[in-house]
Amino acid sequence: MKILLIRFSSIGDIVLTSPIIRCLKTQIAHVEIHYLTKNIYTEILKANPYIDKIHSIQKNTSEIIDLLKKEQYDVCIDLHNNIRSNQIKSALKIKNTYTFNKQSIKRWLLITFKTNLLNNHIIDRYFTAVKKLNVLNDGKGVDYFIPAIDEIQIANLPFTHIAGYCVIVVGAKHFTKTIPLSKLKVLCQEIKMPIILVGGTDDNERAKQLVAIDDFKIYNACGKLNINQSASIIKKAKFVITGDTGMMHIAAAFQKRIISVWGGTHKNLGYYPYQNNNNTVYIENESLNCRPCHRFGRASCPKKHFRCMNDLDMQKIIELV
Repeated sequence: MKILLIRFSSIGDIVLTSPIIRCLKTQIAHVEIHYLTKNIYTEILKANPYIDKIHSIQKNTSEIIDLLKKEQYDVCIDLHNNIRSNQIKSALKIKNTYTFNKQSIKRWLLITFKTNLLNNHIIDRYFTAVKKLNVLNDGKGVDYFIPAIDEIQIANLPFTHIAGYCVIVVGAKHFTKTIPLSKLKVLCQEIKMPIILVGGTDDNERAKQLVAIDDFKIYNACGKLNINQSASIIKKAKFVITGDTGMMHIAAAFQKRIISVWGGTHKNLGYYPYQNNNNTVYIENESLNCRPCHRFGRASCPKKHFRCMNDLDMQKIIELV
């Protein structure tokens, strides 16, 4: 059986498809799995031993349609369910096509009226798409595979961090998921152990301000590592402090202790760390009636106060540490 699995973005969502990939490969005999995503996310998947081939697009599905037609797939599994994935399905005309249910109405009810009818993880929703293939969740959690070339050796870290460190994820894709700089400064001042700051190039300026607090204790890795190298740093950490980010899901794949800080999104939407243990502690403002304000996060607070993050007590995190 030759299967095309579709998920275009983003980091966390792609990581959360890993149980589906593993279960397809281990529960169906003689199966070949191809994965279609965006170019910028192929690094996340390239070391996954359950994937036989990765296809990617820069922007438009027209870039890949002709190549995919030549593959002659038996099954298509759409784990994105958007305009692009529907264009792919329409062009390929694969008889056995399965699409996951986003449960958009229930999601809208939670965001608009704060009525929660979801009560499941996004991974559970993904598995509804493979039910007719008799593929079941094996309960082994999320996978993340790091290419050997990207593994960071402990000996190559600053000598101050060789005996152990915590990771703080500095940024997030959306403003309302991002821990404010003032809160991060409190953490960096009060945490009494070495810290590695993880993030992209866009997070570097904020990270520099944090390093200025104590450049002996705090190491800035923002913008210096690719995603797999950042994952390697997380894999070796004592614990991880993060907002609702892709790095949070990577930390869950390694069963790390996670302090998960939530702003405008909410774990009831189903994107919380997927772990087999109780290693996650949630820090959130549960007194607000405006959360969640969006399923993915916003570029600004619609209420203009950002109290979901600004009112959080960092002392709780320091005590946990």
